[in-house]
Amino acid sequence: MKLVIVESPAKAKTINKYLGKDYKVLASYGHVRDLPSKDGSVKPDEDFAMIWEADPKAVKRLNEIAEAAKASDGVILATDPDREGEAISWHVLEVLNKKKVLKEKTVERVTFNAITKSAVDLAMANPRQLDMELVEAYLARRALDYLVGFTLSPVLWRKLPGARSAGRVQSVALKIVVDREVEIEKFKTEEYWTVDTEVSANSPPFSAKLIQLNGKKLGKFDLPNEAAAKGAEAAIAASNFTITEVDQKPGKRTPPPPFTTSTLQQEASRKLGFSASRTMQTAQKLYEGVDIGGETTGLITYMRTDGVYVEPEAIAEMRKLIGERYGPAYVPETPRFYKAKAKNAQEAHEAVRPTSLYRRPETLRLEGDQARLYELIWKRTMASQMEAAKVEKTAIDLLSPDKQIALRATGQVITFDGYLAVYEEGKDDDADEDGGRLPAVRVGTTASVHAIKPAQHFTEPPPRYSEATLVKKMEELGIGRPSTYASVLTVLRDRAYVRMDKNRFIPEDKGRLVTAFLEEFFKRYVEYDFTADLEEKLDLVSAGELNWKALLREFWQDFHAAAGGVQEFRVSEVLDRLNDALGPHIFPDKGDGTNPRACPSCANGLLSLKTSRFGAFIGCSNYPECKFTRPVGNPESASEDGGASGDRELGVDPATDKVVSLKIGRFGPYVQLGEAESKEDKPKRSSLPKAWPPASIDLERGLKLLSLPREIGINPENNKPITAGLGRFGPFIANDGTYANLANFDEIFEVGINRAVVMLAEKKANAKGKGSAAAPLKELGKHPDNDEPIQVMSGRYGPYVKCGKVNATLPKDITPEDVTLEQALELIAAKGGVKKAAAKKAPAKKAAPKTTAAKKPAAKKAPAKKAPAKKKAEA
Repeated sequence: MKLVIVESPAKAKTINKYLGKDYKVLASYGHVRDLPSKDGSVKPDEDFAMIWEADPKAVKRLNEIAEAAKASDGVILATDPDREGEAISWHVLEVLNKKKVLKEKTVERVTFNAITKSAVDLAMANPRQLDMELVEAYLARRALDYLVGFTLSPVLWRKLPGARSAGRVQSVALKIVVDREVEIEKFKTEEYWTVDTEVSANSPPFSAKLIQLNGKKLGKFDLPNEAAAKGAEAAIAASNFTITEVDQKPGKRTPPPPFTTSTLQQEASRKLGFSASRTMQTAQKLYEGVDIGGETTGLITYMRTDGVYVEPEAIAEMRKLIGERYGPAYVPETPRFYKAKAKNAQEAHEAVRPTSLYRRPETLRLEGDQARLYELIWKRTMASQMEAAKVEKTAIDLLSPDKQIALRATGQVITFDGYLAVYEEGKDDDADEDGGRLPAVRVGTTASVHAIKPAQHFTEPPPRYSEATLVKKMEELGIGRPSTYASVLTVLRDRAYVRMDKNRFIPEDKGRLVTAFLEEFFKRYVEYDFTADLEEKLDLVSAGELNWKALLREFWQDFHAAAGGVQEFRVSEVLDRLNDALGPHIFPDKGDGTNPRACPSCANGLLSLKTSRFGAFIGCSNYPECKFTRPVGNPESASEDGGASGDRELGVDPATDKVVSLKIGRFGPYVQLGEAESKEDKPKRSSLPKAWPPASIDLERGLKLLSLPREIGINPENNKPITAGLGRFGPFIANDGTYANLANFDEIFEVGINRAVVMLAEKKANAKGKGSAAAPLKELGKHPDNDEPIQVMSGRYGPYVKCGKVNATLPKDITPEDVTLEQALELIAAKGGVKKAAAKKAPAKKAAPKTTAAKKPAAKKAPAKKAPAKKKAEA
C-alpha cells in the first residue's frame, strides 16, 4: 500500500476512488507549518535560518500521516502543481524525515492539473522528485514577506501610532489606490463642447459629428464654451453639404484568451459582482470536484495560474463541439494558441478551463455561485477557440462648398457574430461605441441638415479602482502573484486602510498616512519597479538561475540599514515630514491667501499632525492652551473643547435651551449639550456609534444620543428600571445587574418594555445552573487534546470561546456565527490553552537527562512526557 498526500479532504476522497485499494490518500489540510508570528523566526545573522512551527490544528493530522507513512510501501506527494503546492510537499517531507518514519521508503512527487481519472492516472505514471528550486523560491518569498512585515510594522507602531502593520505586497497595492486618489484630487475639470447633427442624403436620417471648422480640424477643447458652440451651430446652419467620401472597411474582433487567475477574478467581478476571494473559493470547489451521477469529478483545471496554454486534446475537443453546436463556419481553419501578456507570467500551467467542454452548464446540477462561475468559465473557454466576429466599419464624410466645415458619420455593424454567439468580454468602464448601421449613400449627393445639437461636456478624473481593475493593474505592473491577489485585497480592507464605496476602493486617512510614511522613509521599497524586479528575481530562483540566499542577502543589507536609520528619527520629525508630504490633502488651500495651517481658533497656532493610541488627528501647536482638533483630511469637521469656531451646531435642546453641537475630538466624534462654564463643569456628551457617521447627525439624532441611557420602563419581576444604552461592546439593555445584547444600535430607541422583559427573562433562564454564564451561542466540538467541549459564549463584554477554564475573546473581525473550530483552537492556545502549556514544558525536559540522569523518578517521567520529541518533529 502506498500513501498519497494531497491538500484537501475533498480532493483526497475523489482521488482515493480513482486509485483504489492499493493506495491510501490523506489530506494535509493545506499548509502544515508556518513561521511563528513573533520576531526571530527568520534569522539574517544565521544565514537566514528559518524557524518553522507546526500549526496547532495540523499536529494531529501530521501524526496520522506519519503513522500511515510508517506502515506504507512508499509515499507520493500529490499537492497542487504550483510553488505553494511544492512547499506543502516539502513541509510534509521535512516532518516525516524528522519523525524518522521513511527510512528506505521511496518518496515521489506527482502533479495533475485537473482532478479527473485520466489526469490522475497520467500523473501517477510519471512521478518525479521534489523541485527544490520551486521550494527555494517559496522560502525566499516567505522570508522576504516576514522580514519586511516584522521590520516595518514595529517602526510604524513607534513612529505612527494607530497604524496597524505593513506588508511587502500589500503596501504597494495600497500605494496604487492612494496614488489614484491623489490623481483624482489634483484633477481639474475642463469644459468642452461638441456639435452633432442629423442629416440625410436621399436616405433615412443619420447622425454626423462636426470635425472641422474654419478649415481647421477640431481638437477636443477647440469649442471651450457655449458661445463657441453657438458660433459653430450658426456656421453649420448657414452652409450646404455634399457627401465627399464613403469609406467601408471590413474588420475583425478576435476572441479573448481563456482565463488565467487574474482575468477570471476580473471578469467575475465585472459580470457576476464577485469579490476576488469569493471567486477563488468557488473555483476551488469546482476544481476539487462535484458529484456527477454518483461520482465526484473535478469540473475545471487548476485555478491558480498565469498561463493561457491549453492541452491539444482539449483544443481538439473544443473544435469538435463548436462544429457540432454552431456549425463549421464557427470553427477557425487552425487552432488558436495564446501567449500571456502579463508581466512576469510564468505560464507553468494550463489556463483555467472546464475539464471537459461536453459538460455543458445546462446539463450539470450546479447551483448558486458554482453554476454562475462554471458557466462563465465554459463560455470563455469555448469562445477562445471560435472564429473571429466579422464587422463592417463605415465612415461618411460631408463637406461644405467652401471646404471650411466638415461633418463625419461613423458606424459599425456585425456581419458574422463568430465567438460573440457564445461570449462577449465585459468592460471595466463605459466606453464610446461606434454607431450602428449607416444608410447607403453615394459620393456627390447633396445632404440636408435637419437638426443641430450642441452639447456641453466636462472632463472627468480617472475612475477609482474596482477589484477587477486593481487586480489588472497589479498584474500589469508585475506586483504579486495570481494566488496572492485575493488575500492582498482582503488585508487592505481588514486593516481599514481602504473602504469600498459602490465597489470602488477609497483610501482611508489611515491608509494615506501609512503610504505617505513609507514613501518618505522607505521610498525604494514601495516603488512599483522595485517590487516588480523583486518578483522577477524570485522567478529566477524558481528557474534555478539565482541563489535564494544571495537574493535575501542583497535585499536585507540595504533594507535593514534603511529601517535602522528611520529608528533614529523623533516622532516630531516624522510628523513634520508627513505634514509636508500630505499638505495638499490635510491642509487644503483656503483660496483667500491665508496660511492653510493657521489655527482657526487661536491667534498664532499652527495646525499639525498629532498622534494618539487611537490614530492620527490634526491639532494646534499651542496645545494645551488651545484645544482645537479635527480629523485628518476633513477640515469641515473641526472642534475645540470650549466651543470656538469649527463647531457644527445642530440646534437648541427645547428642554434646556442649550446648544447641541457635533464635535470631533482626538478620540472620535461626539455630541455635546451646552458648553463648559468652568474647568470643573463637564457638559453632557455622547460618542457617536459606527452606525451613525458624523455627516448623518442632526438635532434629532443628537438629542437621542444625549438622552442615553434610555429608561424603557419598570420590570414587573423586581420593580426596578430597565434601561437601554450603548456600551463599549455595543447596544444593550440592563436591569438589576442583568444585561442582554441588542441586535443593532437603532433598537436602543425602539425596544419596548414587553420585549425587554422577555429578553432579560431568557437571559436569566439561560444562565440558570451555570452561574453567571449564558447558554452557548454555538457548539464547535471537542478539543483534540483533552476532549473538553469548545463553545462560543456571549459575555457582558462581548462574545468569546470557552474550553474548560480558558476563555478567549473573539476578535472584532470574527462573528460568533462564523467562527470555526480551527480559529477557536488558535485563540485558546494563544490564551494559555493545552497546546501552549505543553509547548512551555518542552524545553525543561531536554535538560532532564543531564541533571537527573542518576535519579529513577526522573527516568520514569521522561517516557511519559513526549513533548520534547514532538516539538523536535514539528520544528
